[in-house]
Amino acid sequence: MAKSKPAKWTRKHLLGLEDLSAGEIRHLLDAAEEFLPYATGRKAAPQRLKGRTVLNLFCEDSTRTRTSFTLAAERLGARVVQFHAATSSLKKNETLLDTARNIEAMGLDAIVIRHSERGMPHAVALAVQCAVLNAGDDAHEHPTQALLDFLAIRHKLGRLDRLTVAIVGDIRHSRVARSNLYGLAKLGSRAVFVGPPAFLAGLGDIAVPVETSTDLDAVLPECDAVMMLRVQFERHAEVAFDLEDYKRGYQLTAKRLARARKGAIVLHPGPINRGLEITNEVADGPQSVILHQVTCGVAVRMAALSLCIGALDHERKGAKPSPLTPPLSRSTQRLSTGREGRGRKKRGLSQKGRGRKKSL
Repeated sequence: MAKSKPAKWTRKHLLGLEDLSAGEIRHLLDAAEEFLPYATGRKAAPQRLKGRTVLNLFCEDSTRTRTSFTLAAERLGARVVQFHAATSSLKKNETLLDTARNIEAMGLDAIVIRHSERGMPHAVALAVQCAVLNAGDDAHEHPTQALLDFLAIRHKLGRLDRLTVAIVGDIRHSRVARSNLYGLAKLGSRAVFVGPPAFLAGLGDIAVPVETSTDLDAVLPECDAVMMLRVQFERHAEVAFDLEDYKRGYQLTAKRLARARKGAIVLHPGPINRGLEITNEVADGPQSVILHQVTCGVAVRMAALSLCIGALDHERKGAKPSPLTPPLSRSTQRLSTGREGRGRKKRGLSQKGRGRKKSL
């Protein structure tokens, strides 16, 4: 049987993993692998984005993702503009779409956007001509975080198929959990969401089968990797659970980790709540790949920016690429894009569009 051709990257936007194929995910990870030697900046990277401009349009707080995208773009030679919502015209009631269009008119090649509103990266992608990369929208998706998780897993375990990954904690509010689920399912692995019942509620928006458990100790013996999530207190109206009970049932300790499969690794997207979802002994222990995830994040974002801006170049040169803006996923297709109708005929013009008709 002839081998299938590797997938090509034709998208100028990276909005989520729900719409990507397994081949596209592997293609991006392979590209990230090539950038990994340059991720720490100790070795000069090829200047593939020299002369390009990237806007970090962050409307939510961020440390790792904003810094990682900034370093990724700069190491490839791009100029990075930092957007700060608190001091922007958004405070004067300008819409985010108008903000994006206006800044794009100054000359942009890519917008990296994080926003608290579900689907906003999709809306921005429809409003502008440049590339758009989703850096996290509400509890919807965080594609580059999942991709860097996959790169770290592949490095440590040697593959991305036939694995069981427990994702533990505040699943309800986690965009990381959703993107990981979409990607792992497509790559032939199993994701199990683990947490107390309150944290496993509200998952009806997910478009693939979801496996859940409230018993971490029962799931661990099947696990090749354990991803711990922090409790997102800022997204809770109030803490409706006992923290000590939570730690007893879901904190990852060295004793609990010993129940996992031999060689199992520990991941965390950060920031870590040490002493709550994970102990210092595990976070800093030999099975932890948390800091390696951060390094992989720069490489993944170098690859994502390079591939998406490359697809944009292809479009700008007048070629006929595959559709670069995919249809909205099922979980976001009901969102309003805010686009106005176009192509209306001008009133009072003749059929040829010359002069106004005279009044009779």
